[in-house]
Order: sequence, then C-alpha cells, then structure tokens
Amino acid sequence: MILSDRSIAEALASGRISIDPMGDDAIQPASLDIRLDRQFRVFRAHRRAYIDVRESVEDLTAVEEVADDEPFVLHPGEFVLGSTQEQIRLGNDIVARVEGKSSLGRLGLLVHATAGYVDPGWDGHLTMELSNVSTLPIRLYFGMKIGQLSFADLSTPADRPYGHPSRTSRYQGQTGPTSSRGFTDYQR
Repeated sequence: MILSDRSIAEALASGRISIDPMGDDAIQPASLDIRLDRQFRVFRAHRRAYIDVRESVEDLTAVEEVADDEPFVLHPGEFVLGSTQEQIRLGNDIVARVEGKSSLGRLGLLVHATAGYVDPGWDGHLTMELSNVSTLPIRLYFGMKIGQLSFADLSTPADRPYGHPSRTSRYQGQTGPTSSRGFTDYQR
C-alpha cells in the first residue's frame, strides 16, 4: 500500500523516514518532492571506445558543479548523473520509489533509467540518471524539484536490509552523483 501524505508525515515524525534537508511543501498527497543538487557526473566518451561492465568506469566520467543560479544544460540525447540535495534514510520496514515530476517529463526530461527503487535500510543521497529525450536543450538548476518519492510499507521488517554487513551495499552512504560500481560483481 502506498503511503498518503498523513502516513508520510507520521513516518517522518517517528524516524522511519528521514529527509535532510526537506524542502518547503515537499509532502504531496502520496509522495514527497526531492530536489537536484549542484554536482553532475558527465560522461567523457572520448576516453574509451566502449563500456565494459566488468571494469570500473570512474575514469569515464568527470564531475561538473554549478553555482546557485547557474544552469546545467542537458542537451538532446545526453545522459548524465545528478544527485538529490536530500540525504534519504529509510527504516527496515519501508521502501521508496523514485518517479519524475510530470511537468519535467512533459519537457522530455527522464530522471531515472532503471534505478527507481530504494531499498529498506537505505541511507544516502540518491543518484539521478538524467536523460534529455526532447529535441531542445533543457536547463537544470540547483535546488529545483527533480522528482518525487512514493513510499510503501513492507509486510514485515527486512531481516537483512540495505547496508546490512552480510550485503554488498555498494552505494550505502553515497554523496553526490556516484558512478556505477556494478563491476564489483565480477571481482568475487
């Protein structure tokens, strides 16, 4: 069951959900707005001929940072990583889904390719997978509402939530846009 605005407020008050800092009027009827931070991880395609999922891609990207009112221009067909301004913490008995804002989707901005699920136990800033599928560049700004989180209760608390010592929670505690760490699956 998806949490309503009242249930989201109760979960925030009890500590099951933590959003820091939370924007003004962030709580919507059945979601919570999240904002864009100032750093973007931009792909430098000239550094490699291809992406190998078994190798680190850290050298394939570079971090760009914008000032308070400076736009980041996302060109048609471009894909970059962004980050939420908010640090999000979830209890062991709740999950979240990342969705785009309707008004941005209508401009051709997609905010996640596949990583729309936030596990119970998550603690960190979310990396946003930003794509421009329109025919014109889109200006993005620090602090703008970039997406929304919806929340659902688990039937029981997770026995081994994200961040549990027995898990390979490779993104727990991340800050800023974080490159793929999927290559670590092949290092075992």
